[in-house]
Amino acid sequence: MRTFQVFGTKWLAIFLAAGIFTADASGQNWPSFRGPNASGIAEGSPLPVTWNVERGENVKWKTPIAGLGHSSPVVWGDRIFVTTAISGKDDPELRVGLYGNVRSVEDDTVHRWLLYCLDKRSGRILWKRTVFEAVPRVKRHTKASHANSTPAVDGRHVVSFFGSQGIACFDMDGELLWKKDLGPLDSGWYVQPKAQWGFSSSPVIHEQRVLIQCDVQEGSFLAALDVKDGREIWRTPRDDVPTWGTPTIYRHDGKLRFVVNGYHHIGGYDFYTGKDIWTIKGGGDIPVPTPVLGHGLIFITNAHGSMRPIYGVRSSASGDVTPSEDEPNEQVAWWRKDRGNYMQTPLVYGDYLYCCNDGGILTCYEARSGKTVYRKRLGKGTGFTASAVAGD
Repeated sequence: MRTFQVFGTKWLAIFLAAGIFTADASGQNWPSFRGPNASGIAEGSPLPVTWNVERGENVKWKTPIAGLGHSSPVVWGDRIFVTTAISGKDDPELRVGLYGNVRSVEDDTVHRWLLYCLDKRSGRILWKRTVFEAVPRVKRHTKASHANSTPAVDGRHVVSFFGSQGIACFDMDGELLWKKDLGPLDSGWYVQPKAQWGFSSSPVIHEQRVLIQCDVQEGSFLAALDVKDGREIWRTPRDDVPTWGTPTIYRHDGKLRFVVNGYHHIGGYDFYTGKDIWTIKGGGDIPVPTPVLGHGLIFITNAHGSMRPIYGVRSSASGDVTPSEDEPNEQVAWWRKDRGNYMQTPLVYGDYLYCCNDGGILTCYEARSGKTVYRKRLGKGTGFTASAVAGD
């Protein structure tokens, strides 16, 4: 099962391609941003090669949802969950595409932040809840929304995170279990702090804990919350600028860890305590992509400023593993200084790592070695910021 989102200035819709609707042979849930372990992979169902929304080609259903939301849908069983933010303006500003303006949207109207639950087979809205209603604490970029963070679901709990407005947990039937105010989470360009762009890191639920990454202008931190009541289990401060990626959980020698992207501090942490395990210093100074896993390696990329790195870090890494100029080390299997992605989370599929930059240049690497297999431009005059998915 795949869902697709189309964004406009007044509504979004979720589309389910008919060719992958029947029975969902894999039975795979899609519990958080980019699915299990942020892999972006779901096997076992035939994928449609083409679809057309206007003509209804390979579209099973579509359901209009008010507002703006860049969050992805998540799926558990026969239910889809998605978030949105509704401005008090009739036509809130949204300008997509590739351009360099850093300004924020001026909109001090009262907004409503909503969580929707839809039936996967019909698109029928089963329930919706207004999670917060207020004037936004921080502004958003002209490309962004106030609902950028993808929710997380584990079959009993649904967690929606709206940055500065707070985080909330519902049961599968829409009953509120808890809310938590984490204070203003101001994400934007650290060079111009007044350029507020909007929070987007998504929560992850694992072993009854909600893992969150809050890299902001002041007071960056990681935290684990108890999914049952929102109680803070641990909090780890981070000395980093705003980032927009999501934590990725991994294991090494049976020990549970997680990794986050960053500028001053790309790193791995202990899942149970939040203790720092390994660090890479430096890279692109506006980190957006989420780390992905494969072949015993952790792949991390970012791109802005003086560097566009791609790192293939061994899951056994510990300490400061920052590689020297153009050279790997025992902890970093391979790295490139100038091929990284700015917005797009990369994809590991089979033996290969796929990276596509903003200009639409797709590069395929041998995941284990970093050797370039091919490099190809996709289309002409088109910008790419979405992250690839794979299957079938």
